[in-house]
Order: sequence, then structure tokens, then C-alpha cells
Amino acid sequence: MEKVGATESNVEELFEPNKRVKNPLVPIGALLTAGVLTAGLISFRQGNSQLGQKLMRARVVVQGATVALMIKEDAMA
Repeated sequence: MEKVGATESNVEELFEPNKRVKNPLVPIGALLTAGVLTAGLISFRQGNSQLGQKLMRARVVVQGATVALMIKEDAMA
């Protein structure tokens, strides 16, 4: 059986300073992705499917750029 303290040390490792995001564009990209997704879903709900499709395509682009930034950051580490 595992000790309870062992789990706590694993959680603490996740929040060490060296594990934090070094590139501030990654959280910005994540927020942009969420914002464009939300706007697209609202457009679909209001019946504006043409705008919704454009926003969903934009979400894919923004999400891809965010993933690329994460991969670049990981490769640099």
C-alpha cells in the first residue's frame, strides 16, 4: 500500500517553479481558443451557422498555434 505522504509529494512536484509555463503565449493561446470556441457555440445557438463555421475554423487555427507553442517550449527545455 502507498503512503498518503507519497501522493502529496507528487502533487507538490506538479507545482514546482520549473514546471510552470515559461512561455506566456501558451496561456494566452488557451484563453483565445476558449473564447473563439465560446463565440462559435453562441453563434450556432443563435442560428448563425455561417459565422459559427468561420469561428470554428479560427478555433482550429488558434488551437494549433497554441499546441505548436507548447511543443516548441517542450523542445527547448
